[in-house]
Amino acid sequence: MSALLTMGGVRVRYGARDVLHGLSLELARGELVALMGPSGVGKSTALRVIAALQPFDEGTIAVDGFALSPGPVPPESRLVPLRRRVGLVFQAHALFEHLTALDNVTLAPRIVLRKSKAEAETAAMQLLATLDVGARANAWPRELSGGEAQRVAIARALAVDPPLLLMDEPTAALDPARRGALGTTLRHLREQGRSLLVATHDAEFARAYADRVVTLN
Repeated sequence: MSALLTMGGVRVRYGARDVLHGLSLELARGELVALMGPSGVGKSTALRVIAALQPFDEGTIAVDGFALSPGPVPPESRLVPLRRRVGLVFQAHALFEHLTALDNVTLAPRIVLRKSKAEAETAAMQLLATLDVGARANAWPRELSGGEAQRVAIARALAVDPPLLLMDEPTAALDPARRGALGTTLRHLREQGRSLLVATHDAEFARAYADRVVTLN
């Protein structure tokens, strides 16, 4: 099975401190990998450099043929191919508070894919319904429960139909029932052929749902 994501010798420094040092990783198509390790070891940083939200100092990263190089993050105009390939769900969801759930999900398709408002809304409503939050489409982020906000954030990350989904500590604020529902959702996404890289402290969740665990030391 071909690799969708490859990282080779990735290094990230904050001043004189190494946050990541020599991270190498391959993620196959349709694979769910849990990225584990203690706090401060660089799990979130790894996700952010893959999504080109922060620079890295050494190494190579490629997502479905799109390569990132060490140095400053490229301008957004050069990152459109990457934005089509990668979706990121932040730990705190990071929904735009001034936009409804529906508008959060339609934003990227309208900007990145240049879809019309009507076309983007139709696709967004289908995504929200699939994730069981269709009835909350017109709610503001502050009106959503933690589980609802997370599912809206997943819908937003999937709105451009990326083959790679990155998730940062997705079970951190979920009760056991919602953790199980999330695991079922992730399995369904994997069965659709997506690859998932999930940064987590939750060993039980990783054992239950991941194909493989990668541990950062």
